[in-house]
Amino acid sequence: MNITDVRVRRVAKEGKMKAVVSITIDEEFVVHDIKVIEGEKGLFIAMPSRKATDGEYRDIAHPINSETRERIQGIILEKYEQVLAEEPAEAEAEVEA
Repeated sequence: MNITDVRVRRVAKEGKMKAVVSITIDEEFVVHDIKVIEGEKGLFIAMPSRKATDGEYRDIAHPINSETRERIQGIILEKYEQVLAEEPAEAEAEVEA
């Protein structure tokens, strides 16, 4: 499995959720609404979920094992950090124009 595209949409409002991400797997399958969350121990991802009738949230799509979750999380957080690093440069370019 290869993640062939990662699209990060930053969340403008204050709070723990920092971004919503979509990933493409093998240029054939897309998973939307993966959230980048800031927790007590740093950033992590939350897979897309739905509220069940008992009030609990359950993942709609998720990795089967922890190695795959860690790989997906690493790729997403790396791309998120790239987006953060690029934004100040874009803002400075707009000010200079």
